[in-house]
Amino acid sequence: MKRALNMILAATLAVGAMGSAFAGSNGNRSGDARLEQRLYGEVHHALAMIPQFTVFDHLAYGVNGGTVTLYGQVRDAFVKDVAEKSVKRLEGVERVDNRIEVLPASFNDDRIRSRVAFAVFNDPRLSWYAMDPLPPIHIIVKNGHVDLQGVVRTQTDKDSAFIRANGVSGVFSVENHLQVEQPNRG
Repeated sequence: MKRALNMILAATLAVGAMGSAFAGSNGNRSGDARLEQRLYGEVHHALAMIPQFTVFDHLAYGVNGGTVTLYGQVRDAFVKDVAEKSVKRLEGVERVDNRIEVLPASFNDDRIRSRVAFAVFNDPRLSWYAMDPLPPIHIIVKNGHVDLQGVVRTQTDKDSAFIRANGVSGVFSVENHLQVEQPNRG
C-alpha cells in the first residue's frame, strides 16, 4: 500500500521534477542538487499526508534550489492552503510559489466526479485500485471536462480508465494523463 501511494505521488508530482532537472548550474550545484533531492522526498511526504487530499484532487510540484512550486487542481481552497503551509515548514524551503488551482464549485461537476469514480473503480480490471486509501487514479473535473491523473500498472489499465470515464453521461471530454508504471506490459 505504501509502495502504491509512493508511486502515485511520484508520478503525479513528476511534472515538477522535470523542470528542475534542467536548472542552471553554478559553483555550488552539487550542494543544490542534494538539497533538491532531499526536498523532493520531503515535499512528496508533506503533500501525501494532507488528510483532505482525495481522489478528486491532483497535486504536483517542482523544486529549484530553495523554491518549491506547487501545481495541480483541488476542490477545496483549504487543501491549497494546507499544501502551502505544509511545504513552507520544511527545512531548506525558502519560498513557495503556490499555483494550485481551486476548481469551481459545481453540482454538475460533483455528479460527474462520483459517476466517473463509480464507472472506473467498478471495472473488474481497475477495481483493485480503489482499495488504497488514496487510489492512484485521480479524477479531476472542471466544467464537465474530465482529466485523469496518476499512475496505473499497464497501458491496458490506462486505456480502460479512459474508456470508462468517456462513457459517463454528461462528460464533455476526457484527457488521459495517467502514467504507466510498466509500459511494455498490458
